[in-house]
Amino acid sequence: MKRFLRQNSLTLVFLGLFLAALVGQAFAGWHQFNAQQTADNLGTIGLGDYLTSASFAVDVAENWQSEYLQFLLYVIGTVWLIQRGSPESPEEPGLGTQKDHKIGRYAQADSPKWAKTGGLRTLVYSWSLTATMATIFFASWAVQSIAGWAAFNEKQLQSLMDPVSWGQYLMNADFWARTLQNWQSEFLAVGSMAIFAVYLRQRGSAESKPVGEPHASTGATDGE
Repeated sequence: MKRFLRQNSLTLVFLGLFLAALVGQAFAGWHQFNAQQTADNLGTIGLGDYLTSASFAVDVAENWQSEYLQFLLYVIGTVWLIQRGSPESPEEPGLGTQKDHKIGRYAQADSPKWAKTGGLRTLVYSWSLTATMATIFFASWAVQSIAGWAAFNEKQLQSLMDPVSWGQYLMNADFWARTLQNWQSEFLAVGSMAIFAVYLRQRGSAESKPVGEPHASTGATDGE
């Protein structure tokens, strides 16, 4: 067990932080929701009802979709785009050769099975990270749109206004304000990380070049 915890500590720590933050968001969002209900002279709801509400669902989904979009674009972007001096940038853009990726006859004995077989299975496995990120992004964005639509219509009815269809909501400023306020922050974070890593260092981090590595060195990671 000790060995398992050590070998998976990065994933486990962030999973724990995620759960703690999600619980904190649930309680804070519940109190915020009820405070607004009270201000509008409406009834308050219990925590269970809040956790199954459109308001909670849209708040969670809109953050999930933006985070997975960030990683999706970064994974794809680092295939063809270069930032000179970045440890996460390729020295040369492109998909690389079979030898570079240890595919087919270049696979090692302990390589994943689908990397050895060739054909469609190897092609699918070669794009599996992007496909998974894209699937989660589009799924969470769809959930955001549906939950946001329901939450928006609740406010419409409370204001004695007509509800809108899902298609109308997708063209509404509320949907795009929720979406773009998250996207802009993700794009800023990724872009700034790419350039900061050229000139700044963090000893021991895989996201940083070795402390003494020249600024112009591209694709160099700590420990090379």
